[in-house]
Amino acid sequence: MAFGDADDAAGGDGPVKVELKHTERALDVAAVRYDRAGDQHYDVASAFIKSIRGSDVDAALHYLARMLEAGEDPRFVARRIVISAAEDVGMADPTALQTAVAAAQAVQLIGMPEGRIILAEAVVHLATAPKSNAAYMGINQAIADVRAGMGNGIPAHLRDSHYPGSKQLGHGLGYKYAHDAPHAVATQQYPPDDLVGKDYYRPTGNGAERDIAVRLERLRRIVRGK
Repeated sequence: MAFGDADDAAGGDGPVKVELKHTERALDVAAVRYDRAGDQHYDVASAFIKSIRGSDVDAALHYLARMLEAGEDPRFVARRIVISAAEDVGMADPTALQTAVAAAQAVQLIGMPEGRIILAEAVVHLATAPKSNAAYMGINQAIADVRAGMGNGIPAHLRDSHYPGSKQLGHGLGYKYAHDAPHAVATQQYPPDDLVGKDYYRPTGNGAERDIAVRLERLRRIVRGK
């Protein structure tokens, strides 16, 4: 018979079917529906990261709580936070990565349950920070070009000139030591010939990248001699 109420449970002669809702009622606590080895593990982790990326701090804290209450390894959570700091916050707030790495180290140092406080602080920092994926997109494009066979060779003046015979090959000749130039920025070719003028990093106007964008424009103009 199905478990209905106290009278049924006490008076029935047949087997008693105890379901999750009955256990929850008896314990006066909701069971966390979360399988660390199944879909819920990935679904909750995905919702957690997407809430941080979407700047919904309250949802992010909810999913953090669900993972921790389900017994998720806090080191797994910390690793996801570190990745999010670099991928989703990026240079819009460079201190976010510092917070995330410090949180990951602190959680390993003190463990749980106090580690939840540290993870929560990191989540709040990331979720409320300005966002930029410009650095993430930049390295992806650079890797794509390398895989496509672009970027052959290295300008001779940038090559190592310390080993015997290197100077006879022209290595290092004409190299401009940046610190000797005004503001320590010299006009000089750094990328391979086929990548001259290629912009990988395109800062947004969010957070700290507003100032970076202005400085980067000046740096590229000087370095490229424009």
